[in-house]
Amino acid sequence: MKLAIIGGTGVYDPDMLSDLQEIAVETAYGSPVPVVTGRYAGKEVVFLSRHGSKHSVPPHKINYHANIAALKKLGVQRVLATAAVGSLNPAMKSGHLALVNQFIDFTKDRKSTYYDGGEEGVVHTDFTEPYCLEMRKILGVVAKDLNIKLHSEATYVCAEGPRFETPAEIKMFRQWGSDLVGMTGVPEVVLARELGLCYNTIALVTNFAAGISTEKLTHQEVLEAMASNIGNVKKIMQQFIRTLPNELACDCSDSYVGAADYIAKATNLPCK
Repeated sequence: MKLAIIGGTGVYDPDMLSDLQEIAVETAYGSPVPVVTGRYAGKEVVFLSRHGSKHSVPPHKINYHANIAALKKLGVQRVLATAAVGSLNPAMKSGHLALVNQFIDFTKDRKSTYYDGGEEGVVHTDFTEPYCLEMRKILGVVAKDLNIKLHSEATYVCAEGPRFETPAEIKMFRQWGSDLVGMTGVPEVVLARELGLCYNTIALVTNFAAGISTEKLTHQEVLEAMASNIGNVKKIMQQFIRTLPNELACDCSDSYVGAADYIAKATNLPCK
């Protein structure tokens, strides 16, 4: 079993791992992907910093295709991602954690699939449950055992970025039933499912969104909120790794089984 942690804003350091090794993974999608491999509680873990170790890559420039393909190439089966988010829900306050269970894609200029047609035909992937149900159940139990407040469900809307949203956009997102807003969840979750990976996101609320907050939004505010609350995220990660079973009773890998030859050709990876 290999687990990958994708560190979002404020989560750049795999300091909880031992036997660290930095490697660069070649894929069919551009520059090699730098990752750190290590071990925790006797289990192999891969750490990938979504924005780079110095937060040098903005949301709309992240090579999501290369990142997810690199994890698949390394034999990763489960992905636990972190994300800094703004809240649209008064019950989800700054410092709160939430598990994303649904998303709305409001990006405008991102390729969001590995499937490009051609000889292999057209592939449509089911997204009734975009995030791994079994992983989410385990994360909920872990948070309860640790007495950490964790909202068990949240609808996340992904905006293009890198600018923050307008109050009018936030009003619209609230009318759609969204709880959280961020800039990196899509296409990451889509690509993970297309490669048959179990994927979940722990969202850390850093502020109320524009029009709800009485203050102007700044990236520094986001970093400071992450820094003051990242301890609980790490506690959940550590306990999650310790308790995660080798097998999960989920169907996240079904989409990959159905299109293994297609994905193998697209990513230069071996078939499952």
